[in-house]
Amino acid sequence: MKDMKLKFACADFTFPLLPHDRVLDLIAMLDFEGVDIGLFQNRSHLQPSTEFRNLRRHARALRRKLRDRGLTAADVFLQMDPDFVPYAANHPDARPRRKARDGFLKTLEYACECGSPHVSGLPGVYFQGEPKAVSFERCCRELAWRCEQARQAGVIFSIEAHVGSIVPNPRAALRLVQNTPGLTLTLDYTHFTRRGLPDKAIEPLIPHASHFHARGARRGRLQTSVQRNTINYPRILKTLRATGYRGYVGIEYVWMDWEHCNEVDNLSESILLRDAIRDAWRRLSGGTRA
Repeated sequence: MKDMKLKFACADFTFPLLPHDRVLDLIAMLDFEGVDIGLFQNRSHLQPSTEFRNLRRHARALRRKLRDRGLTAADVFLQMDPDFVPYAANHPDARPRRKARDGFLKTLEYACECGSPHVSGLPGVYFQGEPKAVSFERCCRELAWRCEQARQAGVIFSIEAHVGSIVPNPRAALRLVQNTPGLTLTLDYTHFTRRGLPDKAIEPLIPHASHFHARGARRGRLQTSVQRNTINYPRILKTLRATGYRGYVGIEYVWMDWEHCNEVDNLSESILLRDAIRDAWRRLSGGTRA
């Protein structure tokens, strides 16, 4: 197999206490190539409510800032509300669904303007008062529409399976991908590791991944130090390599008062995990640089 170059990204929301320009400076200083851009309403530097007001101007300004630092946008991740429910892709009410679609189309345009080849979103949730099959079918339909819009724009679209969503476990995530033409995954083992699932239960999702999030995690902790991490990243890298993965590996430590995610030194742990993954990849590549 021809050697693949591993591409690293760092999330801009890893360092929320710094101004955004300083965050980009830091990511460049840490020798990352890409930046995972968070468009998370009320919890990230860049928010859809402000970025979309003058979309092209803001997106092009971001592209210039990235280029000036030798960086590129690896992914744009949209979340229109801190709560997963109000603008879920599969909301039973047509009005929030329309708003969610509009936000997605704006995100595609934003991604194209800032130079990102990839957009991530949330999968949706089950809604009380209706059969699960109805929620799931609507989810597949709405996500298929997003996949088609992304294809037309030349952008790859994925969803991140997570606890509390319509796909809270690997089996459900696989079922969603198999029933939604064109759908890929922003794969993050930590949401499943937290629940105590072994790596081998998550591994079947790797062939469907177009983006990958990495951080330390263990049973009961969505985020932890590299020292206490139980995820076998060398094994993951071996499988990514075997399946011909071409996306970024995004180091995605977060800092917030949720799920104990404010108990880790994000700067140190990002460096440690980056280096551990680089070293593991170098060994897989026969000693060549990642």
